[in-house]
Amino acid sequence: PPWVNWENLPENYRDDTKLLWQEHGLFPHGGMDTILGKGKKDISMLMTYVAMDRYLKKGGKLGFLITQSVFKSAGAGQGFRRFQLGNGEPIQVLHVDDMVELQPFEGASNRTSVVILQKGRPTKYPMPSYLYWKKTVRGKSIAMTSRLEDVLGMTERKQFAAEPVDEHDPTSSWLTGKPRAIKAVKKILGQSDYVAHAGCYSGGANGVYWVDVVDQRPDGLVVVANLTEGTKRKVESIQMAIEPDLVYPLLRGRDVTRWRAGASARILMVQDPDKRRGIDEDEMKTDYPKTYLYLKRFEAVLRERPAYRRYFGADEPFYSMFDVGDYTFAPYKVVWPNIASEIVSAVISTQEGKLILPQHIVTLVACNSQEEAHFICALMNSQVVNFSLQSYSMAGGKSFGDPHVLQNIRIPKFDSANKVHQELAGLSQNAHCAVTIGDEAGLRELEDGIDKLAAQIWGLTSEELKEIKESLAELR
Repeated sequence: PPWVNWENLPENYRDDTKLLWQEHGLFPHGGMDTILGKGKKDISMLMTYVAMDRYLKKGGKLGFLITQSVFKSAGAGQGFRRFQLGNGEPIQVLHVDDMVELQPFEGASNRTSVVILQKGRPTKYPMPSYLYWKKTVRGKSIAMTSRLEDVLGMTERKQFAAEPVDEHDPTSSWLTGKPRAIKAVKKILGQSDYVAHAGCYSGGANGVYWVDVVDQRPDGLVVVANLTEGTKRKVESIQMAIEPDLVYPLLRGRDVTRWRAGASARILMVQDPDKRRGIDEDEMKTDYPKTYLYLKRFEAVLRERPAYRRYFGADEPFYSMFDVGDYTFAPYKVVWPNIASEIVSAVISTQEGKLILPQHIVTLVACNSQEEAHFICALMNSQVVNFSLQSYSMAGGKSFGDPHVLQNIRIPKFDSANKVHQELAGLSQNAHCAVTIGDEAGLRELEDGIDKLAAQIWGLTSEELKEIKESLAELR
């Protein structure tokens, strides 16, 4: 079937197919009117359901090339994973070929899978026939003209099983892996004692809020230049003198690696975290007049932001931002990029005497103490957590590391009286130091110790930890 995101479909096509989406339960959360144009669902979902409904008799089978997101996406694929037609007739998943790593379509990075479905029987879990294809040769691509025997010689197939990550929700993302590894991972899964948040979001106006400090004046003002290169929304490039008070170090996704993070730019933070809107205009004019004049240059652009029009009234500050709360200003934060193939986490606090603020594609966990932050960071960087995430989320996808992570990875509350918790915090601090000085051998030893202590936290046996490490190595 065609692979086109819902948001990219023509509006009249969305309207014409609206009843079909509803009929087959492919929009299970909220009304269609609130989702139109905003969902990440793929037309292939609807095509699959309609084809089964129209063309198959009971017991008939359908094979389709489809995007892997229908099995792994947290929200968009939930309706699809009901595996039930609009008339209540069940669908059984017989087999899946996961070919994401092969990238079989030249010039495209589609997340390719093959699914075989049967009409009239319910899907049973664990689903035992999930075949994971992996390339065994480096530096050689698979051509569209390759013969099957050539492809088989360049790959290996791993027999995995699949089941919902949440045993109480059959529509939740699929957990895939070797049966013994899945059994071990279940000990890690569950609601965390911590809540993760997205970093601060400009609403598509990074070119206004993101700046470089190009000069510091004797009168205390700083001269800033807005960063416009590569931004989606084109804005005027200017330099202006403003008050330094609201200028903070900005942590971008590319600034975060395992055990290390440092801001590479600045952000103008004009949001009141308590009121959850921009600082009052009267206060801005009185306390930060130069900053207010800077923002005023971009008023038209800022008012045009779709998120601003959706969440704020015309009488509210036009420079209001999003995803900013008390957590944004926590003294210590554990951070990792959302778009990734594995979790690479680090602890941040201040830089040049001011709190580091992450951008929206960086996930953060707010902490009150350095020890608590390093405890969480150690667990997040463990192979245990990384395999758990890769087994149910789309590695390399935009949502791989987003805040939903802590809805499924059970991170316990830090207990300063717990010896294992303290040891993990200490190992994380040492790992940060090892990366700083380039001690790779020392880092490997520290990470091995972290994995062993993480296994203790979740009650994993040494055999289960070994199975998880081996399974993660296969995925890598």
